[in-house]
This record gives sequence, C-alpha cells and structure tokens, in this order.
Amino acid sequence: MTDPDPLDRVLDALDAGRQPSSDYDLNPEITLPAGRKLRAAGVLVPVISTGGVAHVILTKRSSALKHHPGQIAFPGGKQDLGDVDITATALREAQEEIGLDPANVEVMGHLPKHETVTGFDVTPVLGRVSRRFTPRPEAGEVDEVFEVPLAHLLTLSHFRIEQRRWLGGWRRYYTVPFGPYYVWGATARILRTLADLAKP
Repeated sequence: MTDPDPLDRVLDALDAGRQPSSDYDLNPEITLPAGRKLRAAGVLVPVISTGGVAHVILTKRSSALKHHPGQIAFPGGKQDLGDVDITATALREAQEEIGLDPANVEVMGHLPKHETVTGFDVTPVLGRVSRRFTPRPEAGEVDEVFEVPLAHLLTLSHFRIEQRRWLGGWRRYYTVPFGPYYVWGATARILRTLADLAKP
C-alpha cells in the first residue's frame, strides 16, 4: 500500500477540529489579555506543481517596509470592508502582491487560524494554483516571489525552535530555513501546522 499524497493528507485533516495557533505558542509564560481585539486578516497558501512536484509560493517582503521588512511571508493582508469573506481577502491580496489571478486558484479549504503579536487573527487559505503564471511582485511591498518544495515544508525535522530578546524577555519561535531564505515567525508557525496535518 502506497503512502497517500501529503497534500491529500492535509485536505483529509482540514476539518479535524484543530485548535488555532499563535505567535505565543512556545511562550507559555506570556499571559494574553482577555477580551483583546484582533483584526481579521487572510493569507493564501498557494500550492503549485512545478515539473510534477508540488511547491508552495512565498514572498520576501520589501526591505523598505515599516513593518516586518525583508521577512518571508504568504501573500495576504487585513480584511477590507469590500471583501465578501476572508477567502476573498486572501485571493485579492495575492492578486495585488504577486499578480495571481483568483480564477487561477482552486480554494481547497482553511487551515486553523493564527494570532500574531501584531494583533491580527489570520486565516490561512489553502489554494491549488491551476496553471503556471508569471509573478508580478507589487512594487514597494514585495522584493521577491519564490517557491519551496512542499515536501521540504512538510518534513518535521526541518523545523527548529529558536529564540531572541523581545520586550525585555526571550521569545521562542519556529523556523524552517530553505536555502538562502530564513522562514520564521507566523509564516513558519502556519507551515508547522500544515506539516502536523500532513503527518501519516
């Protein structure tokens, strides 16, 4: 019996009632205030086939940005009043940031929500990109668009826990490096959820 495709395992587990994740997962000593207000945001986790091999499309944020300059991220952003739902937010942002036509994306479901230290309640939208396209990085927002093999991101041993000083204490977080790209923080935490869902 062959092992099922890892993406199929993710899809099978999407409705398994997983708990939301957060940037505070690895920092249990931090107490979050009750009744805190979070802003809704959506990110697209775009999976595309390259030479018959599944890859995830990621972006490198512009180094000129005020918030999170140079970090690796999914295309996405905060929900606007004109968005009919959070899926529409993720698709709109992906079109704006990397030139991905929403009609070229088959939405497969939502991953568990993720709370960020910047006060966003992020819904990751898993989508299969139907055909190849030429990325158009949004000027001033995105420095680079690149792909990482899905198999690399689903391998639990590729994830590490690191720490740095933050607000007078140590903050621990996931990383999942790939070549010259240092993937960490919320992006790595969402990818870790994806890897956990794909476990055989």
